[in-house]
Amino acid sequence: MRIGSKLLCALAAALSLLPCGAEAVYKSSTDTGADILDYIENRRRLERENRLNEEQRQLMKDASQIKAHLRQPWEQGQPVPVAFEGDELTYDEQTGEFTAVGKVDIVQMDARRFQSEEATGNTQEQVVRIPDRGHMLQLTPNAPRVTLDGYHTVYNYGSQTGTMEDASGKAGSHYVSGKRMEFYPDKIVIYDGTQTKCGAKNPDYHLSAEKIEIWPGKLLKMYNMTYWLGKTKIGSRKYYEQDLTKADDTLYPRVGYNSENGVYVEQDFRFPFNEHFWGNLHAHIETKQKVRSNAGFAYANRGLLVEGLYGYYSDSDNVWVQKEPGLAVNYRQRIGTLPLNYHLNYEIGHWRANSVASTHQKYEIGLGRDPIIFHGWLLFLHTSYTITKESANRSTVRGMNYDAVLGKDFDQKWAGYFGYHFTKNNTKNSLFRYSLDDYSKKLMTGLSYRMDNLDRFVVGLSYDTENMTLKDVDYYWYRDIHCSQLVLRYRAKRKQWQIGWQFVPW
Repeated sequence: MRIGSKLLCALAAALSLLPCGAEAVYKSSTDTGADILDYIENRRRLERENRLNEEQRQLMKDASQIKAHLRQPWEQGQPVPVAFEGDELTYDEQTGEFTAVGKVDIVQMDARRFQSEEATGNTQEQVVRIPDRGHMLQLTPNAPRVTLDGYHTVYNYGSQTGTMEDASGKAGSHYVSGKRMEFYPDKIVIYDGTQTKCGAKNPDYHLSAEKIEIWPGKLLKMYNMTYWLGKTKIGSRKYYEQDLTKADDTLYPRVGYNSENGVYVEQDFRFPFNEHFWGNLHAHIETKQKVRSNAGFAYANRGLLVEGLYGYYSDSDNVWVQKEPGLAVNYRQRIGTLPLNYHLNYEIGHWRANSVASTHQKYEIGLGRDPIIFHGWLLFLHTSYTITKESANRSTVRGMNYDAVLGKDFDQKWAGYFGYHFTKNNTKNSLFRYSLDDYSKKLMTGLSYRMDNLDRFVVGLSYDTENMTLKDVDYYWYRDIHCSQLVLRYRAKRKQWQIGWQFVPW
């Protein structure tokens, strides 16, 4: 039973440290609370991704120098101050026209740089024109972070609009290329282009499209899209949309093995009808049970999520249940300006597992607090009350649930956690085993060690405090392989192996 995922999703999303489900990387299937280590590792990855490189740091330094040496204070709405360097410079103070030739370096105070061998423009109109090859670097606040090389650049740094042809580079966290790019204050539009999050010279995977619209960190839209593994075309779509605030690895399959179900291949598909309503398909094929897929629909708006469910679903213990069909309603909101959030969940459906079939109903109300941060420690607190009803045996299980997890990012290599979890429901008082432990009172602890840039090792333990029994000892090895990741899990107490392989952002 993955108890950590609900806790982290409720609290981390509330604080906006990590979107619920963000980044399809370092994601454990766990019964020992190791989710907290994924949370810490994803924060590290996000920090590394946003860390400025040497070129970007130099731009920020140069922009600060311009601001420090202004002859008079600059006011919002005025032309942005700019500095020019080049072997030959001409400038008309009356018209604002300028020409620069030879090792041209143009820096604007709002952290934007153009470099080329030749450039013209007008400081009053705030326009830069680069007729041949040029380099553009942008760290302007509230604008997309870009590093691009291309030709025939025209850019108005006052309106933050422009164009570039035959361009390639990076926009936000996406590596992009295109025959033509258009720049706007909040987005980039690419025509006949490609994008990938794989930073290799020859990406393992990429997407191509007639038109790509990127709102960095927010939204991605692609029209007449094709997706590729290496140089091999593996599929296409008329339209594809991705919410960049959430994990989305739906385009590429995941391959794995576990000792209970054998080799499996699975892939998620999402079919948006509009920004709030979409269809889902989770395709799962394995060697032992063959097809175990599920499908449904989802509607999301202002904290409300409604899902229709049909098919086979599994938990972290490889316990399967068939929902034929089911409906889940979830509502989550913050409480004013308080560091608290609450959720209301309801699920009903006809469940089947082995020879047991029942109409399953679950009600839940929960309360969580934003992570409490002190001296580098993170404390997660969450509580809920649930009622579970089954028609087959007319049973009702109700009671409180408590989660408290303390995590620490000791340094760039080590992280650890300690937690306690209590839930009224367990496999002994419930009709189905799905998403439940065999016991109610659980202590959890674990450590993560990053050996180098490619390898991370995790150990997680869970302890039944009621029966004084060590229940699980899980070992993980995460191995980055170019632009994909291998995750090896060994469950020592159960003598079970699990291996997973999937494409992830590099």
